[in-house]
Amino acid sequence: MRDAMKKADRDVNALTVLGLLMTGPRHTYEMHLMIERTHKDFVTGLPRSIYHAAERLLAAGHIRIAATTRDGGRPERTVYELTDAGRRHLREWVRRLLAQPDPNSTLLVPALNFAGCLTPAEVASALRDRRASLVRRTEVSLPPGLPRLLTLEVEYETNRLSAEATWLAGVIEDLDAGRLTWPADLTELADIEELIREN
Repeated sequence: MRDAMKKADRDVNALTVLGLLMTGPRHTYEMHLMIERTHKDFVTGLPRSIYHAAERLLAAGHIRIAATTRDGGRPERTVYELTDAGRRHLREWVRRLLAQPDPNSTLLVPALNFAGCLTPAEVASALRDRRASLVRRTEVSLPPGLPRLLTLEVEYETNRLSAEATWLAGVIEDLDAGRLTWPADLTELADIEELIREN
């Protein structure tokens, strides 16, 4: 079950569909354009991967069909929206990815992209958990007298984790001080996509 959860957690395409639908109902082509315009490079296999992710989420009850549209002679498009279960799933998923470090931090980037589905206080709490875990992992005790050549990978990993922990401390401080905020209703961020479209 643990391996299955890890595999599910790595489905960043599905995470992206849920995250984009937090800003309002959309069809998959529109999501594809948003991914490209906002440089969400962690999403792979476009555009087919977004269609497949939407199908999986629809089957799981995390999204539903809101409408079907047709522009001119173009094919009919299905517009999706989040269900309450999908919104809960997204929040739990993002919180877990923020709080639990993965071996190479590849899941932190998509989690940060969609951190706005949580409140600033919830993000700060998750990042505190992550930082505490990173700090524990930097407390490595090596046998004395080992040649440095044999410990370079440990040195690198310790420094990488320390750098992330330092950065997290700054983000947590900004969240706690109210310098990093976002609207409670993420549909307000749909205007940002309009600005991107105009530019």
